[in-house]
Amino acid sequence: FTSAITPLVGLGVISIDRMFPLTLGSNIGTTGTAVLASLAATGDKRSVTIQVAISHLLFNIFGILVFYPVPFMRTIPIGAAKILGNTTADYRWFAVFYLILVFLMMPLLFIALSFNLVLLYVVIGVLLAAIFFITIINILQSKVPDKLPEVLRTWEFLPLPCRSLEPYDSVFSKLMICCRKKNDDSIPLSALPAPNGCASGNGYSNGHGP
Repeated sequence: FTSAITPLVGLGVISIDRMFPLTLGSNIGTTGTAVLASLAATGDKRSVTIQVAISHLLFNIFGILVFYPVPFMRTIPIGAAKILGNTTADYRWFAVFYLILVFLMMPLLFIALSFNLVLLYVVIGVLLAAIFFITIINILQSKVPDKLPEVLRTWEFLPLPCRSLEPYDSVFSKLMICCRKKNDDSIPLSALPAPNGCASGNGYSNGHGP
């Protein structure tokens, strides 16, 4: 369902604000299906499968209770979606990078860190603190920049790779150009010899029709 309406949002047929509750409802429907599927388990595996399915359902329910009833909280996921969409529109490779990072690299990282719970908590704490700090600074920069120290009024003090995707875009663009040049090495159709008995300008012999 969500994969069907996402292109409609990109085309402007549906607004992202209207898609938000539809996506939440779709997530609840998916978890409901998982609960029904868990009931089909037999033996000792039934309790484990039901626990996993119900935890998935409760996770989505609590997520809805946090981000949907209060209008102010809706701006967080909707704003994040707009930022990711605009970034992908500017840098087409970002979508693939985001999928690999969020759904592959980060889960593998947290699975590896789960063997050392102290290190896992430290990493999560540092990430949350960094996100909180960056968010607060961005808000202050847009609302009351005069209240900030001069060095924090912009992010210009950071190296370019830490505040812009332009350096990475140049690298990916060069890689794409190299791949495109390799594909363009094939012989074009116009350079191929015409079949026997056929004129080069059309598909019929002697320029006449069938």
